[in-house]
Amino acid sequence: MSVTKDYPENQLLDQFINQLKVERGLATNTILAYNHDLVNFFDFLKRRGVSPIQINQQDLLSYIGEKRSQLAPRSLARNLVSIRMFYRFLVSEGKIDSNPARLLGIPKLYQHLPDILSRDEMEALLLQPDTTAIMGKRDKAILELLYATGLRVTELIGLKMTNINLKVGYVRTIGKGSKERIIPMGTKAIDSLNGYLTRGRPSFLKKDPAKAGPYLFLNSRGKPMTRQGFWKIIKNYALKAGITKTVTPHTIRHSFATHLLEGGADLRSVQIMLGHSDISTTQIYTHVARERLKEIHEKYHPRP
Repeated sequence: MSVTKDYPENQLLDQFINQLKVERGLATNTILAYNHDLVNFFDFLKRRGVSPIQINQQDLLSYIGEKRSQLAPRSLARNLVSIRMFYRFLVSEGKIDSNPARLLGIPKLYQHLPDILSRDEMEALLLQPDTTAIMGKRDKAILELLYATGLRVTELIGLKMTNINLKVGYVRTIGKGSKERIIPMGTKAIDSLNGYLTRGRPSFLKKDPAKAGPYLFLNSRGKPMTRQGFWKIIKNYALKAGITKTVTPHTIRHSFATHLLEGGADLRSVQIMLGHSDISTTQIYTHVARERLKEIHEKYHPRP
């Protein structure tokens, strides 16, 4: 492969990452994953004494062979996607003449169906917070809003007071790729948020109003809540509800989508509410719904 110019590898990586940020608008976590994958790939090439712009097919095959024993199939697939995108970028920028990764295949992955809660389990979880206590008012609002909207945990902790409109009944959020979406809320979530905003948040706000800023959900010290804080809340209430499954914020997001489809919602509407850029990502929930129907049929039909 001929090279048009000598580019230091760090400069190449910086330029690629900048393109992902500016032109493609990818989420921060996605960009960090690509950066991590390529740094590891460059380290491998250094051990072989090969520059990233001088590799051949054998170098790529050796890398895959090494990583296959170290990484889970999904992580390996993401590694290969990172490499393919990187070399596609180099060709498009005229920094190399041909793409050594053009024939690099991505292994097909087993489609893991997400864990969800049944409607009864979800109801039991929502009943756990003690709404006579300030902390319980907050936690009830968190759980109701999460189930009503299917927000990601990062979207939830990033919500500000200006992101919710209780009068109209919607929440506005910025999701992956800095894409804005507006999601409706039901009356249960609106009522719980009203209770938290009138008799919960003001108490937290007194603790440290300067650090609370405009954020919707605050911890007991008056600071914006963290991902870890949300995880602990949900885990504790799941235990109290007697749910034996592993329950995370994403479990509730999965349950939100699956219950909508089970209730007759169309796939395109669910895609918009979840903020999926590709409808194929949303289609996994149709498989979940079908699996649930099979379970119900086998359990309750007199001749399963």
